[in-house]
Amino acid sequence: MPIPDYPILFMKPAMAMQDPFKPVVIPKIAENNQADFECELAVVIGKPCKNVSEKDALSHVLGYTVGNDISTRRWQGNNLSSNQWCFSKSFDTFAPLGPCLVSPEEIPDPQALRICTHLNGRLMQDSSTSDMIFSVSELSTTLMPGDVILTGTPEGVGFKRNPPVYLQHGDTVVCEIERIGQLHNPVVYESKTS
Repeated sequence: MPIPDYPILFMKPAMAMQDPFKPVVIPKIAENNQADFECELAVVIGKPCKNVSEKDALSHVLGYTVGNDISTRRWQGNNLSSNQWCFSKSFDTFAPLGPCLVSPEEIPDPQALRICTHLNGRLMQDSSTSDMIFSVSELSTTLMPGDVILTGTPEGVGFKRNPPVYLQHGDTVVCEIERIGQLHNPVVYESKTS
């Protein structure tokens, strides 16, 4: 895709959040080779933020953690050309976060962290937050304490591979960001748990 002039923004509902080490549950309507992983730096807001300059933006950050922006490519334009990003990314458990919240004092430069994903032990993503199209300071809108910004994922996601690699029942996804830690989540299909 061409590099956009401005960040692409979408919302995830609160029920999409999932604890570290708990399962990502792929709903029945998205089980057929559609769910994909996206390791991302997650930024947690600590104080109200509106019309903040890039220079002052990081002063509103409470801390950083690891996020996995699980996405079903079927609704993100991959098969149906619907481009429904919110729907694609908003199923229950599709936003695992963790394993901890690291204060900005421990991460003076959020644009200088190694970021990687392992799927069943296989390295899938290996990059740096320095490759982000838009820096953390540029990702500003009206934000309130507790809001979380997922900042975008590096290359290596499943649907871009040849052949594509999608999340399967029984998989384990480990997202890791330097200085923060590892987010471990098993993957389960809803139809196999009911």
